[in-house]
Amino acid sequence: MPSTSAGIVTGLTTAALVAVGVLAYQASANVPPALGRAHTSATPEVAAAKAPRDTRHPAALPGDSGTGERVVYSVDDDRVWLVAAGDKVTRTFQVTPGTVDPAPGSYWVTSRSNTVTGTDGTPIEHVVRFATAGNVTIGFSAAVAMPTAPPDPTVKTGGIRETRPDGNAMWTFATIGRKVIVIR
Repeated sequence: MPSTSAGIVTGLTTAALVAVGVLAYQASANVPPALGRAHTSATPEVAAAKAPRDTRHPAALPGDSGTGERVVYSVDDDRVWLVAAGDKVTRTFQVTPGTVDPAPGSYWVTSRSNTVTGTDGTPIEHVVRFATAGNVTIGFSAAVAMPTAPPDPTVKTGGIRETRPDGNAMWTFATIGRKVIVIR
C-alpha cells in the first residue's frame, strides 16, 4: 500500500503525543510529594490549637510556629511574620484575609504572579500562592489601589491582602518552595 502524506502526518502526530505523554508522566512522577500539599507537623489536635503567644508583645513570633526560614501566618490574629535563619523576624504585619482560610499546617510556595486580577475583580500584585481549600486557591497579595470594601462574605476568596510595602517584602522573601506555616 503506498504511503501518503496524511499517513506520515498521522504517524508523526501519534509519535509526538506518545512522547509528550511519557514526558508528562515522568515529570509528575518526579514532583516532590510535599509541593503544594498541606503537611501538618503535629497531630490534628495540636495543629488546631492556638500557638503560644507572648501576651506582653502581641506582634512577637508565636511559639510552636516551625523552624528555619519561613512565612508564618496566623489565621486567628490575621498577622504574618517573615522569619529568616535563626528565627529572626525580619518583618511582621497585619493582613486582611479572604473568606476561605487554609487549614493549620506546613505548606510551600507553589506559584507566584507579578500582576493579576483577584477573584473579587480587584487588580492585585505580588501574588504568592501556597495552598488550596476545596476549589479555592489561597495566597498573599497586595491590592494595587486601596480596597474600598471588605471581601464579600458570599464569595469564596482565598486572597490574603497585604499593604503594597508588605506585599513587596513578601514578594522578595517568599520565592517558590519557601515554607509557609499556618497557625491558629
